Amino acid sequence: MSDMEKDSRKYLIPGLERGLLILMELSRNNREMSFAEILKLVDIPKATAYRAIQTLEYMGFVRRHPSSGLYSLGVNVLRLGFEYVASLDIVQVGQPVIESLRDTTGCSSHIAIRDGRDVIYVARVSAANATIRRVSVGTRLPVHRTSLGRMLLTGVSRQTFESLYPDEQLPDNEPGSPENREALWAMVQQDRERGYVIGESFFQFGISSIVYPLFNHDGEVEGVVSIMVPVHEIPENDRERLRHDVAEAASSISNLLGHQGTRGGKRQMG
Repeated sequence: MSDMEKDSRKYLIPGLERGLLILMELSRNNREMSFAEILKLVDIPKATAYRAIQTLEYMGFVRRHPSSGLYSLGVNVLRLGFEYVASLDIVQVGQPVIESLRDTTGCSSHIAIRDGRDVIYVARVSAANATIRRVSVGTRLPVHRTSLGRMLLTGVSRQTFESLYPDEQLPDNEPGSPENREALWAMVQQDRERGYVIGESFFQFGISSIVYPLFNHDGEVEGVVSIMVPVHEIPENDRERLRHDVAEAASSISNLLGHQGTRGGKRQMG
């Protein structure tokens, strides 16, 4: 351990660090776990781990199932997450807009942001007859495999892009993945020039999406707004109407975020 690392660690609170490690493992595994399973994943003495879990349970951050005795994340963890999401300006100003977009298009509407190589849905409204309910607030999807992610990448520099994807091969080769890093970069540049993405079964067969960027007051891509259309390919007679509706929603949200350079959801280049 370097001297700098030693200096930074000397101010840490051991008990808090251990409790957060347990929460991180419960979150990462996304399932109920026994005390023995948790103990295997965290480098903490048994007695210390037990006290940490008891404290977390007392505070509502961990829940112990009364019958099985298994542990899972408690309601207070979820409350923290939802309060954070609700505190984002993009959600506050965007929620009424995507509700109107849903009513206009008849399609489920979403707002998402980027966290590293993940797309995170931070707001959503479902269409009245929606049969597709695969995403909810907090859902994470890989940036490089989604049309929303491609649109989010239009705001990053080449240097940032390479730091996100340092290897020529992308993290996986699942259906919907570009062939490699350069293919993804080329697609992102085309998306940036176009100003929007229509992704037809790009990530999931039978589901299309129309995605526009959201700009903040500095002209940076703050997030994206999208609609989810439950068809393999959007009919030509609906395509332009739906695209226009999403563009108008994107422009409205961007203007509410303080950006004055959008018209129809597309950045005005000077």
